[in-house]
Amino acid sequence: MVTLLGGVVSPNSLRVFETAARHLSFTLAARELRSTQSAVSQHIRTLEEQLGLPLFERIYRGVRLTEAGQALFLSVQDGFATIERTLTALLHQNQHPRVNILTDFSFAAYWLMPRLPSFRRQYPHIDVRIMTSQGPPDWQDREVDVAIVFCDERALTSVPLLFPEEVFPVCSPGFLQQHGPLDELERLSQIPLLALDTQGQSWLDWAEYFRLLGGTGYLGTPELTFNNYTLLIQAAIAGQGVGMGWKGLVDHLIEGGMLVGLESLSLRTRRGYGLIDVRPEVTGEAKRMLLEWILSCRAQEQASPPV
Repeated sequence: MVTLLGGVVSPNSLRVFETAARHLSFTLAARELRSTQSAVSQHIRTLEEQLGLPLFERIYRGVRLTEAGQALFLSVQDGFATIERTLTALLHQNQHPRVNILTDFSFAAYWLMPRLPSFRRQYPHIDVRIMTSQGPPDWQDREVDVAIVFCDERALTSVPLLFPEEVFPVCSPGFLQQHGPLDELERLSQIPLLALDTQGQSWLDWAEYFRLLGGTGYLGTPELTFNNYTLLIQAAIAGQGVGMGWKGLVDHLIEGGMLVGLESLSLRTRRGYGLIDVRPEVTGEAKRMLLEWILSCRAQEQASPPV
């Protein structure tokens, strides 16, 4: 029931009004509602009396909305549409629970997507929605259940670590054959490098990489700069230069022979990918199963690292 100063308006009266306003006909409204024209007219009359305003103007062979009627019609339609969407979502959730994951495009493309079919086989009744963000992760005002994001050392003190940041140069076999050997920092600084625009994130860049490894420093300009890691990797595969490879993301490309990992120049930091339960106060079987599955995948990989 909707309470007004002058009384109580029933949801049924609002439904009758919406139907009559949509058809601009009491007769057609009665037909849709399987009622009578007089019953529809009575509902409208009662509603107008409660509001103290006319909602329809009676014209020859029909009715038209007054200004007040038009305002109420738009409001009621929005309200019914919201209720219908909510009921549909609740019904869908009951039949097929959904869990929403937020991560960056690189992790989604190179780690999550190749493994997701395994989750779907185990839990075919759970719908998984993947949302990606190129910039710093932001799940405010978004329907996010789980976030897999690159975290600095401080953030990793409070969330599970999936794998730490371990990087090493990667290039195509043909590029290595043409420019190799590439086992020293000085030589690496002299060849075309592919850079990633980290957009305020804490991913490692070439300047910091050279500094942390204690080299002479990298003062040059990268051959190409990308704001998308998958494009950078494609450029490396195409032999356009040396990119930075993150262990855990490029492993399958190295195993498949598409890239060569120069792991003698590997560097490990205290950063890495963390697994975040964005809304821990909201419990549900779908989210719990997804979190457990992600952690089990990582545990299996740590126990049996790629050869």
